[in-house]
Amino acid sequence: MRGFTVSLSEPHADSCDAWWFVVADDQILVRDVGNGPTVPTSGLTGPVEPAAGTALQFGTYDGRRCMAARPANPDAVPAPFQFVKLRPLFGALPDHLWSLAGTASHILHWHEHSRFCGRCGAKTGFDAAEPAKKCTGCGALIFPRINPAVIVAITRSDRLLLARNGRFPGAMHSLVAGFVEPGERLEETVAREIREEVGLEVDDIRYFGSQPWPFPDSLMVGFTAQWRSGEIRVDGHEIVEANWYGRDALPEIPRPGSISRRLIDRFAGTEPDR
Repeated sequence: MRGFTVSLSEPHADSCDAWWFVVADDQILVRDVGNGPTVPTSGLTGPVEPAAGTALQFGTYDGRRCMAARPANPDAVPAPFQFVKLRPLFGALPDHLWSLAGTASHILHWHEHSRFCGRCGAKTGFDAAEPAKKCTGCGALIFPRINPAVIVAITRSDRLLLARNGRFPGAMHSLVAGFVEPGERLEETVAREIREEVGLEVDDIRYFGSQPWPFPDSLMVGFTAQWRSGEIRVDGHEIVEANWYGRDALPEIPRPGSISRRLIDRFAGTEPDR
């Protein structure tokens, strides 16, 4: 992101003059300033104070420090502060703050899961030269973990395949997606996931774009593909329903802000200018 420089460290003495991204599960602390939500930019005290030992600096944006932390008491936040789920904040927060909030969530998750070295078990600390942690025992560097996943818009003539995952709320449908396995090229992951989840073969696999997906630590890589053969056969475990849909008869789909929605909007001819 333009204007952002990553740097990982303990809080500084002047961290009050900073963006404070306080994250509770998949929610971010925001402050209502009358014309929409924003992220706090001053020292936090009282009910919105960060929990002891959770705060860290994860970078700077246009010269201002970016801090991440867990809340001391997420159930006792006074107005005008509130915790709001990150996904619905897309379009409500300025784009750079929404992206930084996702980065904060990702870094906090990694920070909490890398306090000890996976090689020797010793404690870790922030490295002075790299955006990583360094083992105090064996010296191993531990960088933030990123799990790549693919998501694909499959078309057959003038129809798009949409599927409903058993974990989706209500009747929402989206695109076939899945994580990359060891030794796979991204295109191989696309073909395998489609085969496993809906029983189809595809060709003309083409890269579309990517999006950091901090739920909690993924990178979503989008593709398009053309149906080649086979009839829909859902796996019955992850995917419980799938069908072909025309542009004018789409079911409930993800809200704006996700790469899945961008791919669907591209098919429907409604993708906004970027």
